[in-house]
Amino acid sequence: MNTVDYPVWVWISFFAVVLLALFVDVGIVNRRSHAPTRKETFIWSAVWVSLALAFNVFIFYQFGAFKAKEFLTGYLIEMSLSIDNLFVFLLIFRYFKVPKKYQHRVLFWGIFMALVMRLAMILAGAELVEKFDWVLYIFGAFLIYTGIKMFGEDEAFEPEDSAIVKLTTRFVRIKKDYDGESFFIREKGVLTGTLLLLVLIVINVADLVFAVDSIPAIFGITTDRFIVYTSNIFAILGLRTFFFLLVDLAEKFHFLKYGLAFVLSFIGVKMLLPLLGSGLLKLIGEGGTSSFAVFLQRYHNHEYEQAVINLSLGIVVAALIVSVILSLIFPPRPAEPETAEE
Repeated sequence: MNTVDYPVWVWISFFAVVLLALFVDVGIVNRRSHAPTRKETFIWSAVWVSLALAFNVFIFYQFGAFKAKEFLTGYLIEMSLSIDNLFVFLLIFRYFKVPKKYQHRVLFWGIFMALVMRLAMILAGAELVEKFDWVLYIFGAFLIYTGIKMFGEDEAFEPEDSAIVKLTTRFVRIKKDYDGESFFIREKGVLTGTLLLLVLIVINVADLVFAVDSIPAIFGITTDRFIVYTSNIFAILGLRTFFFLLVDLAEKFHFLKYGLAFVLSFIGVKMLLPLLGSGLLKLIGEGGTSSFAVFLQRYHNHEYEQAVINLSLGIVVAALIVSVILSLIFPPRPAEPETAEE
C-alpha cells in the first residue's frame, strides 16, 4: 500500500491557508453583506480553484505524483457532487426568501461548520476502515445503489415538510422574519433566533446529508485521511462562490447528474473489486500459474495501484466532460406552460 506519514507542519500549513483565505474573503472583501457581482464571483471562483491546484502541486513535490493524483481525483469528485447540490441550496434560499445579500453569510458559516463536521466524519470513517476493512465493501455497495438511484427521477426536497425544520422550531425560539444579517436577537429580554438561523441550520443538515454520499466516494479513491479531508474541504470552500456563479447556469448542465451517477457507480464497483478478486483467487487457488491467476495475485498485492489511480482519474474527468458536452449539444427542453383544466 502507498502510505505516507504527514508531518504536523503540513496539517498546520493547510489549516493556516484555509483560515487565512476565509478571513480575507469574509473579513475584508465581504465585510459588509451584499449581493456579489458576476465579476466578484468569477474572481473568487478562480481564487479557490487556484488554491486547490497550488495545493495539488505542493502535494506533488512533497509526497509524489501518486498522492497528487489521488488528491486531484478526489477534488474533482467532491467538487462535482457539490455542484450537483446547488439545486437544493437554491431551493432552500427560495423557499425561505433569503435576501441575496445575506446568502453569502449563511453559506460562509455553513462551510465553516462543515470544516468541523466533515473532519469528525472522515476521521471516524477512516478509523472504521482501518479496523474493519470490510466497511469499504459496504461503502461500495452504497455508492452503486446511490448511482443507480441518481439515474432515476430526482427526489423533491420540500423544506416545509422537513423534519429538521419542525424539530428546530419546536425546541428553539425562532422569529418568522429576518433582522438584518443577525442569527440571534433579544426580543423582550429573551434570546431568539431569526429566520436566518433556521436557514443556516437547514443548510448544515443538507451538507451533512450530502457528506453521506461524498465521503464514501472519496474513500473509493483513497483511505488516506489527509487526502480525503483536504480534497473535501477545498471542494466545499469553492462551493460558496460557485453557488453565485453557477446558480443561473446549473440547469443548463442537465446531463451532469448522469455523469455523476456513472462516476459513483464506477467507484462503487472499484471498491468491490478486491472482494471479487479475493473470491476468484480462492476458487482458482493462490498458487495458480495461469495469466489470469498471476494478474489476480498482483492486483491483490496492490501492484497496480498507479494504473488504477490513473484509470480512475481519466474516467472521472471523461465522464464530467462528456456530460457537460452532451448538455451543450442537447439543451434541456423548455418547460411547457401549465394549461388550466377544463
